[in-house]
Amino acid sequence: MSAQGEFARIAEEDGRAALVSVIDGGAPGAKLLVRPDCTTDGGLGDPDLDRAAVEAADELMWAERSELRELSGAKLFVDVTAPAPRLVIFGAVDYADALCSLARAAGWRPFVCDPRSQFATRQRFPEAEDVIAAWPDEALTRLGGIDRATYIAVLTHDPKLDDATLTIALRSEAPYVGAMGSRRAQAQRRERLLAAGIEEELLDRIAAPIGLDLGAVTPEETALSIMSEVVAVRNGREGGRLSQISGRIHEVGA
Repeated sequence: MSAQGEFARIAEEDGRAALVSVIDGGAPGAKLLVRPDCTTDGGLGDPDLDRAAVEAADELMWAERSELRELSGAKLFVDVTAPAPRLVIFGAVDYADALCSLARAAGWRPFVCDPRSQFATRQRFPEAEDVIAAWPDEALTRLGGIDRATYIAVLTHDPKLDDATLTIALRSEAPYVGAMGSRRAQAQRRERLLAAGIEEELLDRIAAPIGLDLGAVTPEETALSIMSEVVAVRNGREGGRLSQISGRIHEVGA
């Protein structure tokens, strides 16, 4: 199968890949398919150009956007296909139900994980892509691990579950790891994780208390606070008020 044909198959199956095409310079029309593990099909006619294209494709397929790039004297179009990003929620609580609904409305794939099978049920979380009644290590194995498009929200107040989740998530490629709890609870959690051998710089990755400062009170408002922070992180933004910033409101690709 050609690189273009394989790209079409992956897109049809809602997979992740990038197809790099030469627009100008090099060998016009040449195509290179790049997969998430950086294996390739096809080629652009020059090893150096192929290497540069793989780097650009790896960046853009996880940023989930297509762009025109100029690399090694050639103009290339990087076409990306990717599934919706995942929000993995630990804790089968009321906040998780509201967060699933909002994540689904925003085009994300929410998952709920909790070892307490009496709470982790499909009936309680109808908007979830899947509900997994298992401890974090098993749950994440069943989800295929954590990749660069997996965002983690820890909503429990159970130290055993919190710490087990964070120990895995902080050492993963997850671009966002948020955890619920008061500042006092956060300080206690930090001490526990330090004692368990988690490095200080990894602990600084935790977005805690989770969410943006919206003054949220209800589960629905709290879900909005969390989802707003997740979307801001995904888009490389701070989440401030648009009326108080300068520059572009939306990024425009090349």
